[in-house]
Amino acid sequence: MDSEELHLQVLRLLNQNPNLSQRQIARELGLSVGKTNYAVRAVINKGWVKAQNFSNSPNKRRYIYQLTPAGVSEKAQLAYRHLQRKRAEHERLMAEIEDLRAEVEETQGEAEPAERPAGPQS
Repeated sequence: MDSEELHLQVLRLLNQNPNLSQRQIARELGLSVGKTNYAVRAVINKGWVKAQNFSNSPNKRRYIYQLTPAGVSEKAQLAYRHLQRKRAEHERLMAEIEDLRAEVEETQGEAEPAERPAGPQS
């Protein structure tokens, strides 16, 4: 996961649930707490998220994370760029699938009928 995708995932999670702890964010993303701390600090330092202590919480290390207007805007931009990358990746995969399909069909055309692999044909 590159840093843009990581920032997008963090912003998405915090937008959905501002009460998540960094440990919970780490669990959701399948990351270490240290890497999650780094990512959360990055989005805070960029001004995309504001962290506030829970005033009534006995655990003063608990925060509520709120996306700033800049964070909401950046989340949309990151999502758009991520979508563009995924579309390009999809197109590359579809081209590779077509190349492989043509190769298999060409190979099957050259093989004896008894040698053709069993399975679904497309």
